[in-house]
Amino acid sequence: MNKIITLISCAAVCIIAAGCANDKKNESEIENPVIENIMARRSVRQYTDQLVPREVLQKLAECGVNAPNAMNKQAWEVRIIDKPDYLSEVTEAMKGSMPEFAKNDPKSRNAFRNATAAIAVACPDDESGMALINVGLLCENVCLAAQSFGLGSVVMAGPVMMMNTIPEAKPFLDKLGFSEGYKLRIIVGLGYPDESPDAKPRDLDKIKFVE
Repeated sequence: MNKIITLISCAAVCIIAAGCANDKKNESEIENPVIENIMARRSVRQYTDQLVPREVLQKLAECGVNAPNAMNKQAWEVRIIDKPDYLSEVTEAMKGSMPEFAKNDPKSRNAFRNATAAIAVACPDDESGMALINVGLLCENVCLAAQSFGLGSVVMAGPVMMMNTIPEAKPFLDKLGFSEGYKLRIIVGLGYPDESPDAKPRDLDKIKFVE
């Protein structure tokens, strides 16, 4: 009887051990949702007409301002643009200076890569360059948060350059209401994607360990 009990006990221990091993295996096989999100993000340049709810845009902006920034100075200002009229009117003002934005694009609806919403970010000049780095970190947070909501995003410099330079766009730049000393640096176009771009190749040889 003792021998039988011993055999049963050993079998039970083996079953438990096997179960623990399987649990560890399953844990290792679980995909990391953050990494999945990063790897799935693409620059989207075609969007549906569906508007992004304001509460979602607000959450994207909040994710943005939770980015790392030098000494937590938060030397940035963020404006959420979701009025179709604003995007189309800016586009009309910019047409004379950038007529190529609609070239060969029958779906083109505006100069913001056809996005239905946008987040504009400004910061002051900074000799150290950290203010611009902070803005970049903010925008990356916005893009990744957008991906998690099933939205597309595209980081744009073209509309920024035009809005900062051409007189016809100045009223729309002024409407953003940035504080004195703050300059528009970047615009992130947002919306529900109407395309699924393939991933562009990345050169992993750029990554090296320091031995």
